Amino acid sequence: MTATELVNAYYRALNAKDLPALLALLSEDVIHDINQGERQMGKRAFAAFMDNFNHCYSERLADLVVMENAEGTRAAAEFTVHGTYLADAPGLPSAKGQTYVLSAGAFFYIHCGKIARVSHYSNLNDWLEQVV
Repeated sequence: MTATELVNAYYRALNAKDLPALLALLSEDVIHDINQGERQMGKRAFAAFMDNFNHCYSERLADLVVMENAEGTRAAAEFTVHGTYLADAPGLPSAKGQTYVLSAGAFFYIHCGKIARVSHYSNLNDWLEQVV
């Protein structure tokens, strides 16, 4: 699978909320750089993050564009997030079912046919303006 195909499969699994399919695309020691947050390591931490994330948010990603380097070891994705804030997340405003639309992106490192690092980025201030 090319880096582009791998990243497209990642976003299909995210949109489908198919955690087993998502985890199958990741290396065991995957590095996850959380937007505006910490770096977590490993599939177990990634799965726990996704469980909590899906409790607090419902998101659909659209307008996906994926780019990869010539070696197929790095990729970048740009997309639009259409979301609903479902439950209070620590340190953030109260959730009341607010909807939001954000431009976002991610960077990927690919190793041995798996995603070995994913770093997500979006504008927290934009999100806050939409949900407060």
